[in-house]
Amino acid sequence: MAKRVLVVEDNELNLKLFCDLLRAHQFEAEPVRDGREAVGRARDFDPQLVVMDIQMPHVTGLELIQHMKLDPRLRTIPIMAVTAYAGRDDEERIRAAGANAYVSKPISLVRFMEEVRALMPAESPAPPPEAPNTDTEEAPRP
Repeated sequence: MAKRVLVVEDNELNLKLFCDLLRAHQFEAEPVRDGREAVGRARDFDPQLVVMDIQMPHVTGLELIQHMKLDPRLRTIPIMAVTAYAGRDDEERIRAAGANAYVSKPISLVRFMEEVRALMPAESPAPPPEAPNTDTEEAPRP
């Protein structure tokens, strides 16, 4: 089953780039262009990760992160903030809002995927198959 990533990004080119990159690495990517739809879409899509642009019209990524962290259904989903803000204070503010990772634009595609993989919850490994019972008791001889 593909791992689901919600991508919240108002810039059409960045949104396409992130979704195409995720899909090329076998992730199911759900694009959200308008931040006002992000929380509702997260509830419907049930992602294992949210990639969140910070600077958007109408509602900021910081506000969305805070809303998601207050929602009992969404609070445990890791959030990777993607932003052009690159100062140390900006990163601290974004992490304080609840982001689990911070990647600055322009994006390094390798770093982007490294962060995505690092934030993805590990799948529970399948239990190993049961070994055949090799202990045999000899029947008593008459």
